[in-house]
Amino acid sequence: MKSIVPVVVAGVLGIYGLIIAVIISTGINPRSKLYYVFDGYAHLSSGSSCGLAGLSAGMAVGIVGDAGVRANAQISKLFVGMILILIFAEALAL
Repeated sequence: MKSIVPVVVAGVLGIYGLIIAVIISTGINPRSKLYYVFDGYAHLSSGSSCGLAGLSAGMAVGIVGDAGVRANAQISKLFVGMILILIFAEALAL
């Protein structure tokens, strides 16, 4: 069960993108106001920045998760250190 923690952390990264998508989609209502080009570029840049931050955090979580699970199988004291590094790697996406 300790080896599934990086998978859960990676799943949380996907939820960050879903939250940003919901925030962006609530800002798009062409009936109430016009949708200007500036709004389109703002939504594009916010989605792109969230995606790239999620990509970098996902790479960090993948590398730390791989090394951490392998090290945890040999020395079980390293579990707390792995969790701390996973938390800091996930903070990249925030």
